[in-house]
Amino acid sequence: MLVILDHKAVLKNRFARGRFGANLLSLNWKLTDMDHDLTSSEPALVPTPTLREIFGGFLGLGLISFGGALPLARRALVEQRRWLSADEFADLLGLCQFLPGGNVINLSVAMGMRFRGVPGALAGLLGLIAGPSLVVIGLGVLYEHTQNDPHVRHLFAGLAAAAAGLLISMALKIVLPLRRSPMAALIAALGFIAIAIMRLPLLPTMLVLTPLSIYIASRSAR
Repeated sequence: MLVILDHKAVLKNRFARGRFGANLLSLNWKLTDMDHDLTSSEPALVPTPTLREIFGGFLGLGLISFGGALPLARRALVEQRRWLSADEFADLLGLCQFLPGGNVINLSVAMGMRFRGVPGALAGLLGLIAGPSLVVIGLGVLYEHTQNDPHVRHLFAGLAAAAAGLLISMALKIVLPLRRSPMAALIAALGFIAIAIMRLPLLPTMLVLTPLSIYIASRSAR
């Protein structure tokens, strides 16, 4: 009789431990899923855009980019169309900053070249400059007749303030991914101090910081 009771107690103990282990395993799976959801908040990238999509994307970007296209370019390419991740956009923008010419023009060419080669580069460039060129020509003709109007001057002052706010917003969004790489954040801080505070020339600063940044990126990728 005692043997039977002991056998039942052992089975009951094993059943309780097995049920506890199953519950613990289920809880671990749920926590893993929650952690995956939190770390993968960035949406997946869409398939490679066509030439028409590249042209239309940069055409729309050029038409709505008042006071500078970079802030809206990040939102359009990363958040809305999801052609690039945040890190890819930051890397591509760094390359465009280093090359001569306008950053947004370089960005349209680099984006098009990446996805569709030379035809894609031409599609991005033409899309970016086609709409604004027509708008600027029309506004130039209109401004010749209204440049002395105080309302027009107030309008341009307001647009300048809004453009400054957009640039600050874009700068914050580009800097945030650098928090995962302290050395990259240090390079960015050195560049800001050298150019914005110390007023050093851009080209020598880039020639010094760019090789250092490339070396740090290659070391962190290993």
